[in-house]
Amino acid sequence: MKQIDQMRRRAARYLDVEAVAIAPAKGVFSLSFDDIPATAWTEAGPILAQHGVKATYYVCGGLAGGRNMDRDQFQVRHLQELHAAGHEVGCHTYGHTSVLRMDAAALKLSLDANAAWVSERLGGYRMTTFAYPFGDATLAAKRHVRGRFDLGRGVRDGVNAGREDRGLIKSIGLESRRLPHYDLEGLMAETAASSGWLTAYAHDVSDDPTDYGCTPDDLDRVLRLAKAAGLEIRPIGEAWGMVRGA
Repeated sequence: MKQIDQMRRRAARYLDVEAVAIAPAKGVFSLSFDDIPATAWTEAGPILAQHGVKATYYVCGGLAGGRNMDRDQFQVRHLQELHAAGHEVGCHTYGHTSVLRMDAAALKLSLDANAAWVSERLGGYRMTTFAYPFGDATLAAKRHVRGRFDLGRGVRDGVNAGREDRGLIKSIGLESRRLPHYDLEGLMAETAASSGWLTAYAHDVSDDPTDYGCTPDDLDRVLRLAKAAGLEIRPIGEAWGMVRGA
C-alpha cells in the first residue's frame, strides 16, 4: 500500500499538469495554516496583527472543537473571529482525510460537506482555494480540485516562478522538524529576485510545538524576513490574483 501511495503521489506531481504563468510585478509571500489548531489563531493571530498581514486558514469542519496531533483544534468562534479580522478561509477535506483514501464520489461529498459547514457559520462564505491534507495529491483529486477551486496548494518545497501547476502549487513547511534545514533568508531573496511567489504552511504555534508546528519566534522571524526582502505579503487567494501572468 505504501509503495502504491508513493506512486500515486509522484503521478500527481508530474502528470496532468495545468501549467500557468507566475509573474507578479514583485515577489509575493503567502502564509497559511492547515487544519487550524487553536493556537494557529490564539497565538498566531496577534503576531499577524502586529505585522499588519493577513493569512489563509485551511479548515476541516469535522475537526472543530476536537483534538488532532494531541492539540486542541479551533472552536467555531475562532473561525468567525479570524474571518471577521480579514483572513482568508480555505478548504481542506471535511474530516482531514487524505485524498489517497477517497474515491471521486467520497471526495466530492467531503468537499460539499466542508463548503456547507463553512457557509453556514460564516454567512454564506465560499472558499476558493484548497490545500491537500498531508500534502497528498492524486491525479483524480487534482482534476476535481482544478474544476472546483482557483488552485490547489501542496507541500512540495520551492519558490513558484515561471510556470507552475495550478492544481499543485509549491509550499514550504514552517514545521519544527523542517525549519532548521531551510535557508529562509535565501528563499525570500530568491522570491524577490525571480519575481516569484513563495507560499508557506504552518500548524500549531507555541513554545513547545509539535513536529508539524512552529514557535511564535519562528513565525515572527519568517514575517520579518519577508518584509526585509521587500515581498508583498498576501493571503493565498488574494495573491493568486496578483501572481497570475498572461
